[in-house]
Amino acid sequence: MRPGDQLILFNGDGCEYFAELTEVAKRSARAQITKITTPTRQSPLKVTIGQSVSRGERMDYAIQKATELGMQQMVPLFTERCEVRLNAERQDKRRQHWQQVAVSACEQSLRCDVPEITAPQSLNEWINSVEADLKLVLHHHTEQPLGDFDKPESIALLIGPEGGLSETEVEQALTQGFKPVAFGPRVFRTETAPVAALSVLQYLWGDLG
Repeated sequence: MRPGDQLILFNGDGCEYFAELTEVAKRSARAQITKITTPTRQSPLKVTIGQSVSRGERMDYAIQKATELGMQQMVPLFTERCEVRLNAERQDKRRQHWQQVAVSACEQSLRCDVPEITAPQSLNEWINSVEADLKLVLHHHTEQPLGDFDKPESIALLIGPEGGLSETEVEQALTQGFKPVAFGPRVFRTETAPVAALSVLQYLWGDLG
């Protein structure tokens, strides 16, 4: 791009900044903002996902697609069958990487509010602290239909690792008010689950139609 070209900027505050490039250098650029708008692309349904940490591109994919589908926050979780182990330094680096994946997904989908990717937590820590109108745990051994629930304004969605949540972990979630739910008869991979679940939830109670 060259001086005089038009572009749209965003910084995560919910606004779009229409601008014109005034200077372009090898490692920097300047732009003059010409107009500010506040588009209504943020989903009215507030979804927080507790996602068991998975390897490499699987986690990136889950974050990318969940961001496109309107997720508000993702909390990476260490669960019993989680195969990923990260020390404190690697946790911080991964969180920064995951947050950038979310930013890039916002850029691609024209989303102006950037979902938060928090520091990883233990499953027990998250299920004991998360608050939402409706708390769901993906559990393919249930036949509980989503239609049985009243329309919520906020949802907490718990998704297990490649090997699934253990029965003990499911019971712990149920004890903390989570409701078991299955999105169809087939078992999803851990990176497919947030895509399928968010699509259904946004269709029922959000802004997909």
